[in-house]
Amino acid sequence: MLNNLFRKKSVSKILEEASKGYGDHESSLNKTLGVRDLTAFGIAAIIGAGIFSTIGKASADGGPAVIFLFIFTAIACSFAAFAYAEFASMVPVSGSAYTYSYVAFGELVAWIIGWSLIMEYAIGNITVAISWSDYFTSLLSSIKIKSLGIDGIHIPDWATMDYLTAFNGHKHAEALINAGKDIANLDEATSIANNAWVTAPQIGGFHFVADLPALGIIIFITWLVYRGMKESRNASNAMVIIKLAVILLVLSVGIFYVDTENWNPFAPNGVSGILKGVSAVFFAYIGFDAISTTAEECKNPQRDLPKGMMWAIIICTILYIAIALVLTGVVKYNTLAVGDPLAYVFDQIDLKLMSGIIAVSAVFAMASVLLVFQMGQPRIWMSMSRDGLLPKSFSKIHPKYKTPSFSTIVVGFVVAIPSLFMNLTIVTDLCSIGTLFAFVLVCAGVLVLQNRPDVQRGKFKIPYVNSKYIIPLLFVASVIFSLTQFKTETLAFLKNETKSVDATTFVTSLNNGELQTVKNEIAQNPVVLQGKQIDAEAYLNNLSAEQYESFLTKSSINFDKKYESGWKLFKHKIPMWIFLLICVVISYFCFTKNLSLIPVLGLISCLYMMCELGISNWIGFGVWLAVGLVIYFSYGYKNSKLAQNKA
Repeated sequence: MLNNLFRKKSVSKILEEASKGYGDHESSLNKTLGVRDLTAFGIAAIIGAGIFSTIGKASADGGPAVIFLFIFTAIACSFAAFAYAEFASMVPVSGSAYTYSYVAFGELVAWIIGWSLIMEYAIGNITVAISWSDYFTSLLSSIKIKSLGIDGIHIPDWATMDYLTAFNGHKHAEALINAGKDIANLDEATSIANNAWVTAPQIGGFHFVADLPALGIIIFITWLVYRGMKESRNASNAMVIIKLAVILLVLSVGIFYVDTENWNPFAPNGVSGILKGVSAVFFAYIGFDAISTTAEECKNPQRDLPKGMMWAIIICTILYIAIALVLTGVVKYNTLAVGDPLAYVFDQIDLKLMSGIIAVSAVFAMASVLLVFQMGQPRIWMSMSRDGLLPKSFSKIHPKYKTPSFSTIVVGFVVAIPSLFMNLTIVTDLCSIGTLFAFVLVCAGVLVLQNRPDVQRGKFKIPYVNSKYIIPLLFVASVIFSLTQFKTETLAFLKNETKSVDATTFVTSLNNGELQTVKNEIAQNPVVLQGKQIDAEAYLNNLSAEQYESFLTKSSINFDKKYESGWKLFKHKIPMWIFLLICVVISYFCFTKNLSLIPVLGLISCLYMMCELGISNWIGFGVWLAVGLVIYFSYGYKNSKLAQNKA
């Protein structure tokens, strides 16, 4: 059985099947894409939430030096893109990392990566749909036409938000109000979520909260993708032109308002501040691999796919860096932690027209990301169905539109229904960890096939640089650097030293009796005005790090609510320990097997970002994989084409 789990597909067999057609369905996909179209798809996928939203929070954390984070992430993605490009040139068919893993590792790993890609494309699209809804509702509320008596078009909060955000926001608001905060002083996000929950229609005690704009855009994009690649390409190209024009307009106008004093200090929060936004910035780049799912619709995939990927990453990185420098030059970095940083910056310099143009562009930008992701997922399922791992209906090609019709409709439902109730943070992190896992396996796949003489090579091959000494020396140097320049933090990590919880987590975890105790302890401070209502959360957050530590030390509240220690603390470090152990193993194989440097660097950098996402995301990812394995062993294992051929 073990051999069957790792049965592999040969490159020659895949190419033979592709040339003859797949037999189950008469129609094939239309070959309409060139380098320019592929590059446009890459830009459409990459320039979205990152440049219109997450760049703000990342800039607020890292300051102007956030450009180094964009560069680091781009380099990591470029390493992975090299691996994707080599596989795409070698195996120019739909399937992306799923097909590549089938060749390199065998069927079980291919299934796992295919199941992981559902997290990237389908769950990623849930994230983008929710973000699109936020931009769209914000744009509607800003429409003001005095002659028609329109002072903004306002959709009720309960119809623009997912169920979990509203529920959690209401609970969080209750905890803060119990801690002494006035409802008028709640932060905007909590206030809106609380209002959505309170004002939502109720059916038998159930609060009807659903993100209806997100549902609407998913239905429209699914219809567009269903109609055909040519229509999707034309729509994508049009949206890319619009958002690139707006970004260039932002740069050309914003550069005249840059004050270089705002770039000082350049890295106000050091390396930790820069790396704080790693997952958000990475999420901005993940779309480039969707290009590889269109291999069968390329005119010359072995030549055009590698070029399309590389051009997309290069162009988008230059734009991200330029935008980050303009934003942090026009206003001070610490004011940029807002959901719409581009519009916010031009509001600050009183250019309202530019803010409106950016808001409209953001709606198009997010829609183009949806389009590319919604196009990628059905083609993964189509490839899995062709191999027998999913039912045949998933590989059905529409006779008129030449698209994987059934898969496209199913993806529409898979994305639309969760977008009504799932939390944005949950789906963002799940999407990122699934994508990074795919990147890690693709890089590892190139290394596995590196010295296999029986593998048919494509026109593109990663330049070979021997990592024999480079990677082991880099690993040793990193350890020495950590123990000298960051000695305190490194020893705290190794020794699992006790760590205090942040003020908001501390306050919201307390029951009513404990809250009253904390308020009494705060009232004893001479700085607090006696007789005035105490907002415990605001007070503790305004303390310096030393003052907060002193308060926790003196407080009579239970130790476990003030500090993380032992297993409670160590479990969050498990991903990083996994990373360190794998680095040791990789260093050994680099030294003994002379592995190629670029895919090794891609594997290490993507694995590092994967480990930065935290243990809760790893647990969620593990549960997702477990569900996938149940499906594989109940259907895919016995229906696999390789199993039938062997029989």
